[in-house]
Amino acid sequence: MTCNSDSEATQSSGERLDRLVAWYGEGSDGGAPTRAQWRVLLERPAETPVTIVNFFKLRAEAAYAEATATKVSGKEAFDRYAAVSGPAVEKAGGRFLLLAPFEAAFMGAEEDWDLVVVGSYPDKDSLLALHEDPDYRAVYPHRRAALERQKVFACGG
Repeated sequence: MTCNSDSEATQSSGERLDRLVAWYGEGSDGGAPTRAQWRVLLERPAETPVTIVNFFKLRAEAAYAEATATKVSGKEAFDRYAAVSGPAVEKAGGRFLLLAPFEAAFMGAEEDWDLVVVGSYPDKDSLLALHEDPDYRAVYPHRRAALERQKVFACGG
């Protein structure tokens, strides 16, 4: 679809923003991007590569929004998420640069994380395609349930 004017592009971007927030929530709990964070991604230059750096702290026991009969660990919930999100990243055009246990801070304040994941995307549309993928959206609740907390940084290149 080709946009014929800046107002059409803005409206399309606004509609996309509204869909992302509807799917993932307002992000006030740190479990998803906030509206402002989605907007920053949407306003990036189209052809600029995006690298995402994730720091994850897993819960001892997964905390699902809906009660489940079977208790699972945060690691088990994260593994359920990863089983689908890994292939979805590749399908969207991304690739993993690093997936490793966190060891220690080398400089600066000590922090306590379990896992570091770095993904690279050729452009913002690839990263957005991941988050718009129905299979990815379907497993995202496992990520929320698995994580006690997270830090996710977007970087150029």
